Amino acid sequence: MSKHIIPVFIPHKGCPHDCVFCNQKRISGCISAPDEKNVRDIIEAHLKTNGERPVEIAFFGGSFTGIPLNEQEMYLQIADSYRREIPLDIRASTRPDCIFPEVTDLLTKYKVGLIELGVQSMDDKVLRLSGRGHDSKCVGEAVKRLRSSGIEVGIQTMLGLPGDSFEGALSTANKVIELAPSVVRIYPTLVIRDTALADMYYSGTYTAMSLEEAVELTAILMEMYENAGINVIRAGLQPTENISDPGENRDVIAGPFHPAFRQLANSRRVYNKIVDFLSGQDCSAHYKSDKIEMYIDNEKGILNIISDFFSQSDIIGQNKANARAVYDDYGLRIKVINKT
Repeated sequence: MSKHIIPVFIPHKGCPHDCVFCNQKRISGCISAPDEKNVRDIIEAHLKTNGERPVEIAFFGGSFTGIPLNEQEMYLQIADSYRREIPLDIRASTRPDCIFPEVTDLLTKYKVGLIELGVQSMDDKVLRLSGRGHDSKCVGEAVKRLRSSGIEVGIQTMLGLPGDSFEGALSTANKVIELAPSVVRIYPTLVIRDTALADMYYSGTYTAMSLEEAVELTAILMEMYENAGINVIRAGLQPTENISDPGENRDVIAGPFHPAFRQLANSRRVYNKIVDFLSGQDCSAHYKSDKIEMYIDNEKGILNIISDFFSQSDIIGQNKANARAVYDDYGLRIKVINKT
């Protein structure tokens, strides 16, 4: 059973840097950090609709372990108090350079299960150009400190940052895999209004990734992470009232935004597998992996696809893009078969 995540956003709270891409207030839709009443209202509103699912309270949006310890403890005490009523986990997101012994002691005291580190890149040049204020070595040290305290680690990465490249993104992914986090998030860089990156975009010193580039790269990275046993829990930024399709009067000025970005990436993963299969087999072969199975009915001109990993919409593609491409390029119709 999937967890009911209760997100508590603490925009830009605790962060000592203004990264070139960041305007947390616009991204999260929050203007100020919640007080105790706000936090309890958020949690209790979610619990009313929870049912029997396990619960996880997640402090997102800022650099949680960078805020004063007394404030961290205030938030953690609120979350922990609900353990008297229901079983729950606690997680938080933070920066790699905000993991200190006193912090890990506090996290351990309140049984925080997972800390997500906003790593963004493992390329020091990209980190410097993005104004991150830490280097890649710091990431490894933070992971080691958290693990030594019995805390699981998640890693958030970004694609298309200043100075990054396709090869650089693959290198970052390989270095992240070496760190063996429990979960990963992949966020293509969006140009948000009122950021340094927006100034760079308007001046012509930064070019945003296209949606096509971001989808293709994300599809490859998701395969890499999942083949290494690492769960990709998000691909693409969560749509909000503030974050939607790029436009003149919207907060996203440019970049590869799509409300169903993960589905696009999963569809591309399927299409890449189809192309590899059809380009290298003799029309009588049978392809099978842990994620997907394919075989051709030559008599009927059908490519049969079986999968309980990818959904039917992933296989067919958004607006039937995969189905059309396979028919146009190979003269085959896709048939999705339910796995029994």
